[in-house]
Amino acid sequence: SMQIAFFAVAKLPPSERGNSYFATKTCDLLFQGDGKNLPAFMIGRQLSIVSCMFFVARVTSVSLDENDENIFGVPNVVQALFNTGLLGALLLTIVGSIAWQLVASAFPRAILANPLTYVLLRICLLFESTGICSGAWVLAEIHKRLAGFQRDEVYIGTAEERSKKFIASKSLHIT
Repeated sequence: SMQIAFFAVAKLPPSERGNSYFATKTCDLLFQGDGKNLPAFMIGRQLSIVSCMFFVARVTSVSLDENDENIFGVPNVVQALFNTGLLGALLLTIVGSIAWQLVASAFPRAILANPLTYVLLRICLLFESTGICSGAWVLAEIHKRLAGFQRDEVYIGTAEERSKKFIASKSLHIT
C-alpha cells in the first residue's frame, strides 16, 4: 500500500504532499537527491514481501505424521494443499496487501502521515542497501540506455510546470 501512496504523491508539488510531521519526513527521505530512494524502496519492499511470504508459508504449513488423520477429514489432495502453506500466503496477499492498496489509493496523504510508513520506508531502504539486489540496478541502467528512457520530467514536465499549465488552461476555459 505504501508504494501506491508514494506513486500517488510522486508527481505532486511538495506543497500538496501533506504538511504533517511524518508526511514531510517520509517525502523528504523518499524524494531526496536524484530520486533513487523511490526505486530503492521498491527493491527493499520486494525483499520484505518475499521474506514475509516465506515466513507465513512456513508458519501456516501443516506437517502431519503418517498415522494422523487429515485436518477436517478432507481428501489427501486437499490435505497436500494445506501442507504447502499456500493458503496462508494467499490470505496474506488478500488481507495484507490488496485491501491496504485500496485504502492507500483513496487516502495517500493519510498513509504518508502515519509514523509506521516512515519506519517501514527506512526498513525497506535498509534491505536494499544490503546489496542483495544490486544487479537490478545494473540491468535497469542497461535497459534505460538501450530503450533511450529519460526521466519523467522530460516527457511530462515537473509538478510545478504541470500545475502552471493546468491553471493556464483552466483560465482559458473560464473566459
